[in-house]
Amino acid sequence: MILNKKVVVVLPAYNAALTLAKTYLEIPKDIVDEVVLVDDFSSDSTLETAEQLGIKVIVRHDANKGYGANQKSCYNLALSIDADIIVMLHPDYQYTPKLLHSMLYLIANEVYPVVIGSRILGKGALKGGMPLYKYFFNRLLTLIQNIVMNQKLSEYHTGYRAYSAHVLRKINYNSNSDDFVFDNQLLAQIFAQDFEVAEVTCPTKYFPEASSINFKRSLIYGLGCIRTAFEYRLHKMKLYSSRYLKND
Repeated sequence: MILNKKVVVVLPAYNAALTLAKTYLEIPKDIVDEVVLVDDFSSDSTLETAEQLGIKVIVRHDANKGYGANQKSCYNLALSIDADIIVMLHPDYQYTPKLLHSMLYLIANEVYPVVIGSRILGKGALKGGMPLYKYFFNRLLTLIQNIVMNQKLSEYHTGYRAYSAHVLRKINYNSNSDDFVFDNQLLAQIFAQDFEVAEVTCPTKYFPEASSINFKRSLIYGLGCIRTAFEYRLHKMKLYSSRYLKND
C-alpha cells in the first residue's frame, strides 16, 4: 500500500506463458497490494503459469473476447475489490514494472490522476528494438491525434497505464470497443472529462515472444484511432453525440 491507497496491477493476458513470470516477478510487492490476471482464452499454459506464480486473483474468459474486453474485465474486477489506483501492465514483458514506483507516486500524491509509460519520450522505442515502420506509424498517428484532439501526448499506443479509481468510475469504459482501439477510446473519455495525463519515459523490449498484431489488424487499429480522434473533436464541439464519450 502506498500513502494508504490500495494498488491493484491488472494483467490482460493472452498466450503470455513465456513472458508472464518475468513480468510478475519484477512487480514491486512493497507497494502493490494485489495482482489480477484475466486470461482471454489462451491456447498456451498462461493459466497454469499464473497459478504456479501464486497470483491469487485469476479469471479466464470462456471464449476469446478481444483486448478491449479483457481490459473491461480487468478494471471491473479491480474496482470490485476496492482498488484506489489501478495499473494496466501488459504481461508480455515489453514494459518494465520497475517504473511502478514513479507512476504510482504521481497518482497517490494527487499530482496527476492518470500516468502512462511512453516509449517515445527519449529514445527507448528504437533502442529497445521497435521496428522502424512501427515507430514511423506510431509517430504519424500520434501527430494526427494530437492535432485533431488538441493534446500533446508523445504517444497514444502504450500498454502501460495507471489510473486513479475515481477516473475509471467517472467514465463509461464498458461501452468501448472490445478490440485494440479500446485504449484510444479510453484516452478520449479521459480527455472528455478534463482529466490530465502525465507521461514517464519507459524503456521497451521487442523480441519474438512479445505480443504484436499483424498488418491488417494494425491498419484497422490505425483507422479506428483516427476515427476516435475526430469523434472526440466533434463531441467537444457539440456537433456529435458519441455514445462512449457520454458520462452515463
